[in-house]
Formats: sequence, C-alpha cells, structure tokens
Amino acid sequence: MRIAILSRSRFIFSTRRLIEAAKSKGHDVTVVNTLACALGMVGRNFSLLHHGEPLPTPDVVLPRIGTSITDYGIAVVKQFELMGVPVLNSERAISLSRDKLQAAQFMASQGLATPPTVALRDPTGLEALVEQLGGPPVIVKPVRGTQGVGVMLMESVESIRAISETMWGLGQNFVMQKFISEARGRDIRAFVVGGRVVAAMRRTSQRGEFRANIHRGGKGQRLSLPRAYSRLAVRAATLMGLEVAGVDMLETRQGPMVLEVNSSPGLEGIERYTGTNVASAIIRRAEALARGRS
Repeated sequence: MRIAILSRSRFIFSTRRLIEAAKSKGHDVTVVNTLACALGMVGRNFSLLHHGEPLPTPDVVLPRIGTSITDYGIAVVKQFELMGVPVLNSERAISLSRDKLQAAQFMASQGLATPPTVALRDPTGLEALVEQLGGPPVIVKPVRGTQGVGVMLMESVESIRAISETMWGLGQNFVMQKFISEARGRDIRAFVVGGRVVAAMRRTSQRGEFRANIHRGGKGQRLSLPRAYSRLAVRAATLMGLEVAGVDMLETRQGPMVLEVNSSPGLEGIERYTGTNVASAIIRRAEALARGRS
C-alpha cells in the first residue's frame, strides 16, 4: 500500500514513528511537505504537484498539519479528498478542531460536557461575561494554538481587560473558559483512533504551572480510563468527524468534561508514558480506510 504522510519533516518524532510503523507492515511511505504542494484546479480536474513533480496517487493520506500552516494545510487535505484519496482526518474535521471558538460552539450544540465558555470582541459587558463563568480567575485562550501556547490564567477583571485589549490590538481572537479549580494542574489525554480509545494518560503540571501539557513541562502517567471518560472521548472525536484525535478532558465534581479535541496529536508523550504503539494503531486504521476505497 502507498501511504502519504503530510508533514514538514520526516524527522519530527510523530512523523518518524508513523514511517517506522508503516514500513514494518511493508508499506511504501512518502513524506509530503505540505508547503511544497502545488494545487491544480482546471474545470473538475484536480491535480497536485510535490516539489514541482506529479505525486503518484497514494492509497491513503495521513495529515500532520502544524498550526502555523493550518490554512494551506487544510487546502492540501481538501485537494486529496477532491482527487478521491481517503484521508485520515478530513478537511472539515481539521478545520473545526483547529478553531477553539467554533469547536466550543459545536460541542455545546451536541450536548458534550465542556467548561462554560464565552467569547467577545468588545470590552462592553466584559464583567457580566466573566460573572457567567463564576468570576475570576478564568482561562483565556487564543482561538488557534496548540501545546498550551498563549493559554493564560487571569486572576482579575482588570487583568482580563488588559490582555483582551492587547490581543485585539494584535488581531487575535480568544475565548474565556471557567477555571475548574479542582482540576488545576492536571488533565487526561485520551488517544482515539477509529472510534476507540487506544491509549490514555493523566498529565500533571510542573510545580507552579496550571497547564498540564507535556510541552510545558508536564509529566504523564498511564491511565486505565474509566468508562464515562472513554465514552465521552469517543463521542467527542466521532461527532467532530475525526478518525485520529487527542481528546483532552478534565476531572471535575460534575464528571468528565472535554477541554479540547486535537486533530494532529503528538505521539511522543502518549507512547512514552503508556508504552502503547499508537503509531501502529493509526496505520491499521489507515489500512482499513484504504481497503474501504476499493
């Protein structure tokens, strides 16, 4: 089987693990640099060049789209879809998951348990919105971002107002979420592939940090996921339309809540702390998708 991995570099840990897993099963793997793709649309004919040369049509595509190239990356994913190539995470699903505001609206509309969330682009009524979240402190997040970058814990309305004006001045949209105090400094990452949880870990932040992301210095611990958490993770990924997803959840007094659903979750932390070969699970799902094509 011919597998294409959309990635900026074959040396990125997650990309390298997918290459190893695919080759161990005898597949032909091509790493396609997303930004080196040229897209052709002539009438109803769709084509793609990679580094100026026609790319042999793969049997399946595995997108690993970095946040900084989301817009063009999504267009490349869409091009493969228009060419009739199965893609492990569709253009629509990636687009939805990458926008925290749209994702929050969608999850709330589907009845998924999530932290109370608000968004605004004008300071009028800021205090009232903060009160809807139970008052300070609140979490402020840029609409686009990964690995906890730009996520802040704001302790007062004055600090929220100051950071809001700064972000608006930079043309940045953001959301505010209720700070779940009992979950401070920890969360759960469930890795969902093909509608089932293949690995899960509890992440705990380093001392003095409220974000539990591994890239922010957090540590992981393998977790046997309680049924309620597993069901919520699978439901969130399925509703978002994601074949592969990292679902981040909080442990709250009301039960599990979905914090975020990631369409390009890293493999390093989850494989290191759980000992699970997640890359192989992804390749198995890719094989199933490719077989369904014929």
